[in-house]
Amino acid sequence: MKLTAQEEEMLSGRRGKAAQRAMELLVALCEVFSAENLIEVSSVQISGVSYKNIGDAGLDFLEEFAGLGGKVQVPTTVNPAGMDLERWQELGIPKEFADKQLRIAGAFRRMGVQQTYTCVPYLMGNKPKLGEHIAWAESSAVVFANSVLGARTNREGGPSALAAAFAGRTPNYGMHLTENRAPSLLVETSVALDDPLYYGVLGYLVGKRHGTSVPYFRLRKRPSGEELRSLCAALASSGMISLFHMEGVTPEAASFRESLGSLEKLYVSQSEMDTVRSELSDIEGDVDLYTFGCPHLGITEVAYIAHRLANERL
Repeated sequence: MKLTAQEEEMLSGRRGKAAQRAMELLVALCEVFSAENLIEVSSVQISGVSYKNIGDAGLDFLEEFAGLGGKVQVPTTVNPAGMDLERWQELGIPKEFADKQLRIAGAFRRMGVQQTYTCVPYLMGNKPKLGEHIAWAESSAVVFANSVLGARTNREGGPSALAAAFAGRTPNYGMHLTENRAPSLLVETSVALDDPLYYGVLGYLVGKRHGTSVPYFRLRKRPSGEELRSLCAALASSGMISLFHMEGVTPEAASFRESLGSLEKLYVSQSEMDTVRSELSDIEGDVDLYTFGCPHLGITEVAYIAHRLANERL
């Protein structure tokens, strides 16, 4: 692989231990994925923030990195933590868990990471432009950034995203390359999609059946931003999809219209949608907990839920 003079300096340690550690990890990833070079990124989104997810090993890794003394080199945001960082006592979080979660937050703070704690960074100021290269780890945000915004990112892991933040670079492979962004599946449906929930159902169905594809959607109506977020999250949760195109909606879709005739086709019927919706909504017994948002809700969704629950007691 080829490194620039600046990258060679980072790898040799002349720009600090944190940058060196980051470059060592990134060079190893280049070898794994046969990437010929690194590419500069404009922003990073880090996953692996909750202590419940990363445990003591992840905590040690973050504190070790923070102890190297460096700062992230590009705007960097983080995924949700495992608790409310301010009201954890009120919510009954065990002190042992809280202490370690707060240490994780402290490590990110020392590294210069923005304390956003959200899986929708594009609603919190981290919104890349068309064609920008980024290194994001949150799966639903990866799909949104690649598809709706037209930015370019692979589905990073927490450590690789952190390394990209310190080096300002990421391996140049996968979704960063134009040839890998072409659609491989044409998805059509006659369903009106007049219920916002159906976008999540459609994404779940496509991701489950064609989990490594790049779908091209041809729908009857233009979805709202909230509906697009729901589609993105579902595609990522049931499969490994990182990018889709949608006719008349996403910025890169128009460039692929001439090639649609050769694609594998998937037609989704109303009955299929209803079956999947029923499977995902099946509830037996009493409900112990109601949760809203995953990914985090926008203000329009909060207003919708408040309206639906007006004068109701759960």
